[in-house]
Amino acid sequence: MRKTKTYLLLLFLLLLGQGARSQFNPSTVCRVENGIMYFTIDLNWNNTQKKELTRLFDLDSTLLAAVYSGKTEIDLKGAKWEVKKLNSHQVELSKSIRIKPEKTSSSKDVFLVDDRWMNAAGEAERESAVYGVNRFTRISVFRYKESIARFFLPGHKEAKKVFLSGSFNSWSTQQTPMQPCDSGWIIDMKLKPGKYSYKYILDGTWTEDPFNRLTEDDTYGGNNSVVYCYNRIFMLRGHTDAHRVFLAGSFNNWKEEELSMVAVKGNWLISMYLHEGTHTYKFIVDKAWITDPDNKLKRPDGAGNFNSVIEIGQSIVFRLKGFENAKNVILAGDFNGWNTGELFMEKVKDGWQLAYVLGPGNYQYKFIVDGKWMIDPANPNTSGSGEMQNSFLANKSNYLFRLDKFPSAKKVTIAGSFNGWNQDNFIMVQKDGKWTFPIYLKPGKYTYKFIVDGKWIRDPGNDLWEENEYGTGNSVLWIEP
Repeated sequence: MRKTKTYLLLLFLLLLGQGARSQFNPSTVCRVENGIMYFTIDLNWNNTQKKELTRLFDLDSTLLAAVYSGKTEIDLKGAKWEVKKLNSHQVELSKSIRIKPEKTSSSKDVFLVDDRWMNAAGEAERESAVYGVNRFTRISVFRYKESIARFFLPGHKEAKKVFLSGSFNSWSTQQTPMQPCDSGWIIDMKLKPGKYSYKYILDGTWTEDPFNRLTEDDTYGGNNSVVYCYNRIFMLRGHTDAHRVFLAGSFNNWKEEELSMVAVKGNWLISMYLHEGTHTYKFIVDKAWITDPDNKLKRPDGAGNFNSVIEIGQSIVFRLKGFENAKNVILAGDFNGWNTGELFMEKVKDGWQLAYVLGPGNYQYKFIVDGKWMIDPANPNTSGSGEMQNSFLANKSNYLFRLDKFPSAKKVTIAGSFNGWNQDNFIMVQKDGKWTFPIYLKPGKYTYKFIVDGKWIRDPGNDLWEENEYGTGNSVLWIEP
């Protein structure tokens, strides 16, 4: 029974493309094809990584030891394993797991296993989205109020068990059972504002929300339903004689007729989700663009007009010391489209400053002093070179690249899947003989290399790597949610 449960758990992980929070990705380490389970094992893994492998997949340590000793056939507790060499540092471990099915299964079926050990519902990282508005065909199927999200699935009274599975509970199949009610199935759960994807599981069958028009590709030939938990209500008072009112802003690239507002008791309203950061916006009343009369925070748009501004999150104070005789100092960066006529800095006792709200992420910026562009002299982190060199800021950075060797190197940069393998993009800073570079990375897998005075090398402080098309290998980094 234990072996059968383990095999079903592995197959479940493969089908979902999800797994335990580990440095190993189940969909690349383990796969099941035609009744055979395969493990791709790297002979360069250290003891810590080997132990993690045995823990994650419930493999016997004796089996793994036999693999690393070079055996090609292993008979362990009545189970026969085969080992095949893939390349100089990778082998493939395989074993038949043919189990007679009780019924014909489809791509929508799921094996329900005890996965309560996975991350608790609601604690997973919210999916990234700048903004979002729900598109339900029935308003009653979802409600979000005071951090409580209510999911309601009408009908399906004949179902024995219904579970809610999504990005909020690491796609668990058993953590979030729904409760039957007089007209369907319902559940309340605590969620932070953000974007979430989900599906219902009805008696073991995956089902999209039939009342939700928002979907996205699930990468397995189907779709996931998408929902937003709101954190902002925009309201325009009056204008009762208007025929149509829209909201447009930097968050939706100023699309004029995308976000339609609704007339409610003499006001125009729209509820939505907005990501942390600074957003500029306007209302469009019967094609006439106006700022928000109830919002005092406005900034020039660089074209002679003004936009209303909303800030969500904590502000960062940009400072430039000196330049007391300057007439104008402007902050410009990729966070405001490099607008040169919007963020005018305030003159203070020892220089210039401006408070600006940014969400988690990587940003580039410069100061413009009386028309002259310059990088931030107080910030050692930069990106690019020559006239294209900018100051680099990792807001709420969650990883620090370190290279403790090469103290005499003249220039060290980082290139990887996170920056399009641009070798001049991220320039490391040397201090006390060590090179460092802070960065913000979303959860997931990344590959990278250091470039030391033009020479590409793997990270000597990271034992985890994978082969590349050039046969030189790339270092591998996993960022956990």
